Amino acid sequence: MGQPPSITDLPAFIPQEKSLTLVEQILVQIQTSIIKGELPAGSKINEQALAEKYGISRGPTREALQQLERQRLVVRIPHVGARVAALTVDELNDLYELRSTLEVMACQLAARRITDAQLNELWQLLERQEAALAQGDSYFQQEGDVDFHYQIIRASGNRHLQETLIGGLYHLLRMYRYQCTNHSPRPVRAIAEHRRIVEAIAQRDAELAGLLMQRHIEQGRKNTEQKLKQLQSQSQTGKPLTIS
Repeated sequence: MGQPPSITDLPAFIPQEKSLTLVEQILVQIQTSIIKGELPAGSKINEQALAEKYGISRGPTREALQQLERQRLVVRIPHVGARVAALTVDELNDLYELRSTLEVMACQLAARRITDAQLNELWQLLERQEAALAQGDSYFQQEGDVDFHYQIIRASGNRHLQETLIGGLYHLLRMYRYQCTNHSPRPVRAIAEHRRIVEAIAQRDAELAGLLMQRHIEQGRKNTEQKLKQLQSQSQTGKPLTIS
């Protein structure tokens, strides 16, 4: 079955202290393969081939795929079968539109409700992000940025927001971001935006924190949309992808 998943790869809301079930292990591995593009966007999923790859029966594989459908990483088309979700500009914009509305709300709630311990953890994360970025580490781009948003969403204290954003929306969002923003200069600007957001939260200024988060997410949307269009153009013309 290969190497066990790392903690950073665990699906949201699976307690890290418990042992993963077989289905959860397979879910993590397939999920990671989809997000990283190892299972290409839009490609057909062969359930039997996946079961053979991980050395398990088709039952756990089928159950993992059903969970991935709920996360919108897998789509099932009548008379065609299961496929990896395709990357489209329209869906990207719909996704970010919903994300912006919900995450601005989460940020405003966090500014009102965050505990001193949670705020301290957020400052420490920001310092690790800045250090990793300065050293050219991939932590910020692949995990650190996601961790930043996770911590703010959790600090909102609203379970329904957490489940909607972290438990569902963020899996598909990570797929877009991972495949469309690698090697981008965006993290340099994003890290400065993170610091301003944390400063507003620390000042308990919910209005300013929400506004800064809205601008931050919109810049991320524009950047991701640009890269996705470049990727699609490259695919259609066969020309090398240029990153601005």
